[in-house]
Formats: sequence, C-alpha cells, structure tokens
Amino acid sequence: MESTRQKKIGVTLQKDLTIILQKLLKEGAMGSIIASVTKVRVSPDLSSAKVYISIFPVKNTPAIFDLISQKKSEIRNSLGILVKNQIRRVPELFFYNDDSLEHIDSIDAALKKNEDPIKNTSLLEKRKKI
Repeated sequence: MESTRQKKIGVTLQKDLTIILQKLLKEGAMGSIIASVTKVRVSPDLSSAKVYISIFPVKNTPAIFDLISQKKSEIRNSLGILVKNQIRRVPELFFYNDDSLEHIDSIDAALKKNEDPIKNTSLLEKRKKI
C-alpha cells in the first residue's frame, strides 16, 4: 500500500512528466501523437518510479518508447529542474506502456458483436499473443 508521501510525489511526477513528454514530442516532430502519463508508482524509499504511458495512435508506441529510452537522462534532468523545490532526489524512472485503453476497446468491440467472446477462442488467442 502506498503511503501519502508516495502518492503526493506520484501525482507531482505525473503532472510534470506529462508536460515534459508533450514538449519532447513537439521537438521530435511528432506533434500529432498524443502521449499521456496515466499512472506513476513510486517505491517506498522514493528512489525509483514506474511511469505508465498511454500513447495514441497505438501504432506509434514502439517509436515513442525508442525516443523515450534515448532521451531518458534528458527527461530526468528536466524533471529535476521542475521538482527541485519539492523533492530532494529525482527518482530513477522506468517507463511502461499502459495498454488499458486497448484492452477496453477490445472488450467493447467484443460486446458489440453478436459473437460470444468466451466461445470464440480466436479472440482469446489474439489477446494472449499481445
């Protein structure tokens, strides 16, 4: 269970990382891509943070994560400048793809069809491959 301090730092990092990522995408000539930080989980010792990012359109996800991995130190440095008055040490950042929107869309599409997704194993096999 997260402490109050972890939650506060997570919210602060989420807001600032969203700003940094939007700026990074504009500079990288990827202005038509929407990337948002959906969740930040901070470790109990505040030394690391898992950052979950949702990207639209989904087909650009690998390219965005390549860009993020190349610019990881710049992102952390920019974050340090933004949060210097709130946090002593900027946590090590680990970026993950948040595919919950894709999962919701696949469930929604399955519900709109007349097919039973439980009986139709091809839908389940597609999800397992991803």
